[in-house]
Amino acid sequence: MIDFFRRALGKLDRLDTEQQRELLVSAVDEINLLENVLDSIDVGIFVCDENHNLVKVNKFAHRLLPLGHNEGVHIWHAIEDERIVEFVSEALLNRDRIIDKEIDIFFNGRKKLLSVNILPLVQDRKITGSLICIYDITEKRKGESRLRRAENLAALTTLAAGVAHEIKNPLGSISIHLQLLQKVLAKANHSKVKTDKYLDILKEEVDRLNKIVVDFLFAVRPMTLDLREGDINKLISKMMEFIQYEMEQSNIECRLELEENLPKILIDERLLKQALLNLVKNAQSAMPRGGTLTVSTNCTENEIKISIHDTGNGISEENISKIFEPYFSTSKTGTGLGLTLVFKIIREHHGEISVISSPGEGAVFEITLPIPQKETRLLGYIETGQMAEAGVKK
Repeated sequence: MIDFFRRALGKLDRLDTEQQRELLVSAVDEINLLENVLDSIDVGIFVCDENHNLVKVNKFAHRLLPLGHNEGVHIWHAIEDERIVEFVSEALLNRDRIIDKEIDIFFNGRKKLLSVNILPLVQDRKITGSLICIYDITEKRKGESRLRRAENLAALTTLAAGVAHEIKNPLGSISIHLQLLQKVLAKANHSKVKTDKYLDILKEEVDRLNKIVVDFLFAVRPMTLDLREGDINKLISKMMEFIQYEMEQSNIECRLELEENLPKILIDERLLKQALLNLVKNAQSAMPRGGTLTVSTNCTENEIKISIHDTGNGISEENISKIFEPYFSTSKTGTGLGLTLVFKIIREHHGEISVISSPGEGAVFEITLPIPQKETRLLGYIETGQMAEAGVKK
């Protein structure tokens, strides 16, 4: 099409008024088509001239970045995020070619992970400007993280059958023989204080190892859920009432922000309570000097969201992608299986769990659980059928 317009421009003086008008209309239609294509793709596009002035920006770019001015100014005056401005200006001034540079920003109340490409804009073998393409890869990275965690759990399941039982059997034998040894030593007239002290230490260590094995088996074995219709708000209220005194002793203020009239959903109350309790206990550990714990619920058309927000130490960017992985723990006394169990329980409920956190700014764990849609779809089907029988077009 470009070649056609170039040839037509070469013959412009030989075209009559009507032909020139048709040519202009065709050119406008072509430009509109290209504009619509540019605005429809889910990539933020910035086009700059050779002086780094912003020539063109598409609609999706406005969804990704805080933008002030539009075309006609230097691009670093158009973008209102300091980290992006610093990176883009340095790359443009140094004429760097950038591929898949990942930058995280906080925009419209959400933390986003962006991938930035900066390429030279070439015309007739000359660099006439720059093309900046920005992709939102937040959900892609979350999906990769969920897949990695699922793969880790699958690998642990294979490992569990052999290793866990091999450890658990000798532990049971050791525990029994320690008790027998205590009885024998009690009858003998040896230094009972010392022997009891050593035996108690051995028994404590055996019990600790046994707990690790039990948690490990629970984390990797397939779960059998007892799903029944349950009230999420009622479950949370009872749990928070149960731990209220313990939280007060830790100088933690508990707040409940529960949306009323939530629909009942299918849950295993025992397992879901265990998952929520693990998250609340983690929040308590993250606030050694006290703070505020907020548990909230809200409902959308298809899901119920549960948020657990603490004002504690927060989680580093390095650790946030690892916290659901087995045996990863920042606690000296933790087994590293607590959040793995939480992840497994939520996934068994066909839900999702995510976390937003920064060091020193607390953490927000968000659980989404699906609302069954069978009744809604059946009602729609019945209504449509009744309309059809009545000869009514929908």
